[in-house]
Amino acid sequence: MQHVRLDWLDAAGVELALLRLDLVDEQVSGNKWFKLAPYLRQAADLGLRGLISLGGAHSNHLHALAAAGARFGFETAGLLRGLEQDTPTVRDLRDFGMDLHWLGYAGYRERHAPGFWAPWRERYPHLLPVDEGGGGLPGAQGCAGLVGQLRAQLPALGWADYHQLWVAAGSGTTLAGLVSGEDGAHEVVGAMAVPPGHGVEGQVPRLLQAAGRADEGYRLIDASRGGFARLDARLARFMAEFQKATGVPLEPLYTGKLLLALHDEVQAGRAPRGSRIVAVHSGGLQGLRALQERLDKLSRSVPLL
Repeated sequence: MQHVRLDWLDAAGVELALLRLDLVDEQVSGNKWFKLAPYLRQAADLGLRGLISLGGAHSNHLHALAAAGARFGFETAGLLRGLEQDTPTVRDLRDFGMDLHWLGYAGYRERHAPGFWAPWRERYPHLLPVDEGGGGLPGAQGCAGLVGQLRAQLPALGWADYHQLWVAAGSGTTLAGLVSGEDGAHEVVGAMAVPPGHGVEGQVPRLLQAAGRADEGYRLIDASRGGFARLDARLARFMAEFQKATGVPLEPLYTGKLLLALHDEVQAGRAPRGSRIVAVHSGGLQGLRALQERLDKLSRSVPLL
């Protein structure tokens, strides 16, 4: 964990530490490994040879899956949204040896339909299907252990405890895992990277119920800034200033929006003076390669508000 000092935190009397999952591994980065590991154990128990999953042309999940497959010697296949594209992520997927199939946009929207997996199970009977983003109960259970890991690092910060745990929410899987791991000890704040109504509000209660947990101990805030993967000048400028002040690189889909939402919460006076907050840096920095030029242009267009 890394304690960060920023003027807006000092002015509010709030302390912030980042759980730096981006430093876990350069390729199998962030929260992705924790969501994947239970599925790999399940595949091994079933005598299968690997995993098949879904994502987009910049997917951190598919990137981590393909990298892990190349490193540890299991097979991987990816079902991708839209028409075939050439992106840094897609090039890596091919280099890592992942079989790629482009579903188009209409085909990808069918991923939740009954029977979606049937033809893919027939084509890849030796691979375990995994939901988009490593979602589902096994993925959430894999993330629950992160709470114990961060608590073990508190003494190094000189902290006896903390008051809130913040995490970005795309599918809600990591959020549900952290809520389970906290077991009511601390409030978990889920900063939604997708707009309200795009699934997080329903997915988290379903995962908690499947884990035998009550639907409590967390709250959701809209951090999407109008849409998933939508970029704007204020976000880009905030990320640039944050990295300059702390040395911590951010990406704009999840962690950048998470920390900007936290900034706004603190600035609005909704974090009591004396609060100690832990925020999860969930990695995903590989996706910056396709976005950095645009972010640089946006960040120069406005001052930080």
